[in-house]
Amino acid sequence: MVKNIGCADKVVRWVIGVAIIFAGLFYDSWWGALGLIPIITALISWCPLYVPIKISTIKKQEPK
Repeated sequence: MVKNIGCADKVVRWVIGVAIIFAGLFYDSWWGALGLIPIITALISWCPLYVPIKISTIKKQEPK
């Protein structure tokens, strides 16, 4: 499993995940549990949806 989520992508996933969880709590809905998906993908730095379309948001270091 090669990492394919960069720093900015992680921050966005955390914010979206927390917002979904809070919305689920606010509306008393189990749908808030879906907020765990972006948080987990941010923690492991790997998104399964990026693999088939070959996307990586990690900045590549230029050789010196």
